[in-house]
Amino acid sequence: MESIFGTRLIWVTVGSSALVFLAAFESLAVTTIMPLISRDLDGATLYALAFAGPLSTAVIGMVIAGNWSDRSGPILPLYLSIALFACGLLVAGSASNMTVFVAGRLLQGLGSGAMTVALYVVVARLYPPALMPRIFASFAAAWVVPSLIGPFVAGFVAELWSWHWVFLGVVVLVIVATAMLTPATRMLLLQPRTRSSTRWNPGRIVWALLAAVAVLGINIAAETGGVAAVLLPLAALAVAVVAVRPLLPRGALVSRRGLPTVILLRGLASASFLGAEVYLPYLLVQQYNFSPTFAGLALTGSALSWSGTSWLQGHLGERLRPATGMSVGMWLVLAAVVVACVSAALTLHPAVIILGWVVGGGGMGLVYPRTSVMTLAFSRPAEQGFNSSALSISDSLGAAIALALIGVVFGALTRLGAAGAAASVAFAGSFGIAVLFAIVAVSVARRVVPRAAQAVSEAQPQSG
Repeated sequence: MESIFGTRLIWVTVGSSALVFLAAFESLAVTTIMPLISRDLDGATLYALAFAGPLSTAVIGMVIAGNWSDRSGPILPLYLSIALFACGLLVAGSASNMTVFVAGRLLQGLGSGAMTVALYVVVARLYPPALMPRIFASFAAAWVVPSLIGPFVAGFVAELWSWHWVFLGVVVLVIVATAMLTPATRMLLLQPRTRSSTRWNPGRIVWALLAAVAVLGINIAAETGGVAAVLLPLAALAVAVVAVRPLLPRGALVSRRGLPTVILLRGLASASFLGAEVYLPYLLVQQYNFSPTFAGLALTGSALSWSGTSWLQGHLGERLRPATGMSVGMWLVLAAVVVACVSAALTLHPAVIILGWVVGGGGMGLVYPRTSVMTLAFSRPAEQGFNSSALSISDSLGAAIALALIGVVFGALTRLGAAGAAASVAFAGSFGIAVLFAIVAVSVARRVVPRAAQAVSEAQPQSG
């Protein structure tokens, strides 16, 4: 039986997983060293944009790469996206002012978003259906591992040498990982060429630009004060919903059975878990007097459980029915955010929160790889790029919208009363937003497969 680490696929597996790992490492590393960068470049006014910008441009990259991959295959989109990502690293790493640094971050996001979609299409073209759960479990692990080592390594490099090397040093690793993809290029070029009827869709690209601007607006508006802190995010949210509709499969926003719900569920899972996770270390520092280092390490357990259940579902394959795996995963996430909400409100022992988050990480490990597998299983070859980009867009926008709304709630509740009591209420209210997203996710999780029994039986072998 063929393996993702067999002779034919080993370098493709290692190279693509390495690129996912490096993109994840950069995303997490910047969080650790950003205060130092802001102080060094006198860039406090652009602090939020350095995070929101890459998220917004990633949406544009996802749409263009998906359209391009469907037209002519993933080779050119993949290599161009890697080049953009590397250029962004070079610009950010060599920046002498905050404006240039943010410009580099925008390039990073554009390249990273496009690279993710192109890699999904490479998987669809090269890996047999039986191996897809395992390669996506490898991708999930490549995202989780940086959460264990990224903050420590970034801080160590910045302290020992300079924060510049957190970006510049990764460029060399990107080149090495790209070289490993040479066998993938050869295999794709040897495949029979079929003329694609897919055309460039400038309308989708315009919608992606509008969605990116709206997401950026939500994140920035969430940090304002007064009435604007409520009205501006809501207006931007409305624009984002309108703009994202053409970027997703028809029926995604109303949870139509099958692929539309798979795409929607990915965004809801990201919104509920990742939206809350940003505030978890903050809670541990402010309410429980954890040091920032130990607050970050408190999330290690969830990272390990995420990786562990990703591996487990990859090996269970068709023995774990898609709807069951999705439903169980989202119930675990819901339990985790409810525990966080109650713990914040009642100031329960921090061990309760940390153990709850381990459970939530396990739930995400069941949901994330499975949504990737099912997206490709429900996609015809000419739709693989579109649907892969839709999955990534849902993921990105879900987290962005949740973070913006949580930021609005947290800021509003914090301003209501004295620091001590208001802090507990603010954290509980913020986690409450994540609970709402998780409840919706649980309610739609079993709609990930079509109602017809034949469609279910056809989908299961492809996810096994």
